[in-house]
Amino acid sequence: MNTDMDTESDELSVVLPSSTTSGLSISLHPLPILNISEHLTRRKLQTNDRTPFVIGALLGTQQGRDVEIVNTFELAMEEDGKTVDHAFLVSRRDQYKQVFPSLEFIGWYTITPSVTSKHIALHNQFTGHCATPLLLVLSSSNDTPSSDQSLPFKAYEPTFELRERVSRVVFVEAPYTVETGEAERIAVDWTARGGGSGTSLESHLQTQRAAVKMLHDRILVLVQYVTEVVAGSAKKDHSILRSISALVASLPASENKLFREEFDTEYEDVQITAYLSSLTKSTNILNDIVDKHLLVTSGKEEKMGGGGPRRRPGGGGMSMGRFNRDPDWH
Repeated sequence: MNTDMDTESDELSVVLPSSTTSGLSISLHPLPILNISEHLTRRKLQTNDRTPFVIGALLGTQQGRDVEIVNTFELAMEEDGKTVDHAFLVSRRDQYKQVFPSLEFIGWYTITPSVTSKHIALHNQFTGHCATPLLLVLSSSNDTPSSDQSLPFKAYEPTFELRERVSRVVFVEAPYTVETGEAERIAVDWTARGGGSGTSLESHLQTQRAAVKMLHDRILVLVQYVTEVVAGSAKKDHSILRSISALVASLPASENKLFREEFDTEYEDVQITAYLSSLTKSTNILNDIVDKHLLVTSGKEEKMGGGGPRRRPGGGGMSMGRFNRDPDWH
């Protein structure tokens, strides 16, 4: 009988009909949209699966019924594939908290064509981190979005439904709007255009390639000039030749044996000089310590010698130094 009840419960929709509305006002920023889309694309390439399992956390702020989804980060699962790695969640949340103190964990996201009881089981695991965590779903179906919703995202608010005197957790679809600041609009536009003439990496590599090509072309000009001068087909310009000679001399001839020997010798000389300097400094410090020790020791001996005359180390008569140093001694 329990099996039949479980089966019946699984067949029930966990999303209330559209006639039930949510009172939340959700603002979705572009960064979470880009993060979730990138997460899905990367998982597809890694697993070679068109519908991989994707799960992550939502970061944002909530003031009353106004919710703002600002950022996201990916979540890890335990080995059973059904339990969220809560230690990883707390660690990443605290790391983001150090950089963005105003952001809190407000929910989670996943990618699925429809919300089922499996998502309810996952949702219950997040209630320990947030009283009413939101669910943001990126639809993986090929259905065309409705006219009033241009993005394949849906936001859900959890609530309770009483059915046959049994309470269960269900979702209510909540409307959202895309909120963008000036900086976010510029970043999204730049990303959509591929970084102007290409991605940032591509632009950087093109700049480096152009610089290397220009250097190579100028080196070829110098080599051609020197070759023609040696062959006698070009007039000697001593100022240019001196400049070329100085340039060549400034280059490290690391493959030359004589250069390596001279370099090693100079390096050893520099190291020896550094060691001598350090040794001299240590000797000076030790000398200062010895002087201070002698000063402290002599002061203690004078104080301890007040009880009577001192004998010579050889065991002879009393030392007269005490009488000479202290005229008030009787």
